Amino acid sequence: MFVMSGFCLNRRMMNRLKDETSPYLLQHADNPVDWQPWDEAAFHLAREKDKPVLLSIGYSACHWCHVMAHESFEDPATAAMMNALFVNVKVDREERPDVDDIYMGAVQALAGQGGWPLTAFLLPDGRPFYGGTYFPKTPRHGMPSFTQLLHAIDDAYRNRREELEEQADNLHQALRRDVIAIGRPDDSAFTPAMLAVAADKLMQGMDREHGGFGAQPKFPNPISLEFLLRQHARTGDQEALRLVAFTLRKMAGGGIYDQIGGGFARYSVDARWLVPHFEKMLYDNAQLSRLYLHAWQITNDDFFRHIAEDILDYILREMTAPAGGFYSATDADSEGVEGKFFVWTIDEAREALAPLDERLPRALDICIEAFGMSERGNFEGANILHQPRPLRETASELGLSPLELESALAQIKACLYAARADRVPPGLDDKILCSWNGLMLASLAEAARVWGRADYLIAARRAGDFLLRHLLRDGGRLWRAHKDGRSKLNAYLEDYANLIDAMIELYQATFDERYFAGCLRLAEAVLQRFRADDGGFYDTSDDHEALIVRPRNLQDNVTPSGNSMLATQLLRLAAYTGEARYEEAARAALRKLSDVMPQAPQAFAQSLIAVDSLVSGFAEVALVGELESAESQAVLSTLRQPFRPNIVVARCPDAAATAIPLLQGRKQQGERMTVYVCREFACRLPVHTASETAALLAES
Repeated sequence: MFVMSGFCLNRRMMNRLKDETSPYLLQHADNPVDWQPWDEAAFHLAREKDKPVLLSIGYSACHWCHVMAHESFEDPATAAMMNALFVNVKVDREERPDVDDIYMGAVQALAGQGGWPLTAFLLPDGRPFYGGTYFPKTPRHGMPSFTQLLHAIDDAYRNRREELEEQADNLHQALRRDVIAIGRPDDSAFTPAMLAVAADKLMQGMDREHGGFGAQPKFPNPISLEFLLRQHARTGDQEALRLVAFTLRKMAGGGIYDQIGGGFARYSVDARWLVPHFEKMLYDNAQLSRLYLHAWQITNDDFFRHIAEDILDYILREMTAPAGGFYSATDADSEGVEGKFFVWTIDEAREALAPLDERLPRALDICIEAFGMSERGNFEGANILHQPRPLRETASELGLSPLELESALAQIKACLYAARADRVPPGLDDKILCSWNGLMLASLAEAARVWGRADYLIAARRAGDFLLRHLLRDGGRLWRAHKDGRSKLNAYLEDYANLIDAMIELYQATFDERYFAGCLRLAEAVLQRFRADDGGFYDTSDDHEALIVRPRNLQDNVTPSGNSMLATQLLRLAAYTGEARYEEAARAALRKLSDVMPQAPQAFAQSLIAVDSLVSGFAEVALVGELESAESQAVLSTLRQPFRPNIVVARCPDAAATAIPLLQGRKQQGERMTVYVCREFACRLPVHTASETAALLAES
């Protein structure tokens, strides 16, 4: 915690969120609650006035956060009670994942589950003693009202302090993660058999009727699906590929996918992907666009390419800042109503499609059939657009060819999109987070390389340069967030890991060594500042603000854990550089989880992806020479498809002018681009053609 210089603790407290940049905190800046941002001044005040801290954590696109705000935080009487009894602290979980991780862990330990809004009660030293998620304004479903809870907490704090101290001490000890002891001291677990067990366990938990994992609510879970694609790529497992492809088709046909504007919502409340919570998060669309890209690389099915490009086009159109970074999220609500921006009645569709009456007189009928619309609707009297059947079946039903239906739908979508643009849009969370931008940039840069899309490459360069310009600090350190010209907050392990991934992909798309040099600077900063004594990494650096525990989250959540993503990227850097310390650091992090990975593969899918790289090893490809010739372009095309996740590619016109170890000592033969295919820096004889390159890759 840090001290806000100049903050006067003796004056009457007031809502201090007006000077924040987080859209979520600014949503609460006009509440009658005397909200404090997370800082030392708030805890100083709690100690001075001997009040517990009421900690409320959420994010700008969270529907139930808005509900609790409207019911309680905007209510003057409730706010007066909060101000009288507590020091009230508001945290954006996306800006402060460290704070969220600690207190979410406490709430999960107390209640057996967690979620947002998170409501925790802390002693003035920051230790939690009670918590939950959403509390209603009036008692219902066995839950106390929020004001009843406030009275009970105040009574316990005043009259049963010793009990609260004991509860807080027990929770504090349970949250400590200084030593992890769920793995092996060696690499004996890292075998194809371990990966097969994990893949089988994942597939056993998949929904054969609707795709995905489990019943409801249903999350896309792209990390687990990515691991299954790797399992197919390494072993040829056709069932793994079939289940992933089936899931991707079902998701893209559901209401969780924005059929008109592109991009996925956060999750579906039902098992068949129909009714989403309508918020769209950058991290979901970053990971899913990359997953669909990889599915295309394996299958060459243009359906997967269409969805991937649709997502990326949505991001570039609606979620990209003028300077190049990517915004965080859009809200589920507009005009205070969940989903209002996205749903349609038939009358609304008829009006929107009127411009097509002359050239496409059946537009409304096609729209109704293709998107499963009805007069009754499927969501509060309106229609969430989805594709209830494959389009080839819809085409047959309408007496159209698939190409005719495709052409008609392109016109229909354009009209609906234009009409929807006149509606009040959901709120935009326009902060730029390093970690999520890394995920998005990695997908965009890989798509630019694989498909040769010049527009994607331009956008990827702009985003990469923006991040290096605004979020990279001296010494290879990073800022977490940027908004309104301000970069702030010490970055977390996931910020470094995801940005390294992005810079590797941007290097492979451009062969600009500036980006590769950035990877090495970031890796050195992590190895210096984030290492744990027993192997692996903390989520925070050694000079981070002191919290009640130092967070160390080893499980994947909606994004890969920082530990597992960093291990994945350190192995890639080891393949480029031959640096044994990179590989050893990755192995040390993975050993901590070796026994639990196959038991809980959904929680450790990114770690399994890293183990897949260890088991497979890397094909290291060095290209020396110019790229302009048709022969050189054919070689690049061979390197783009099929899906080869465990390959690194480096290129320079002259190996003498490079700082990348993989390229050093590799010479161009004649005037043709020369290709070296290596493993652990031991190279086969150089070749020149695409067919020769493909043959060597098949052997390696």
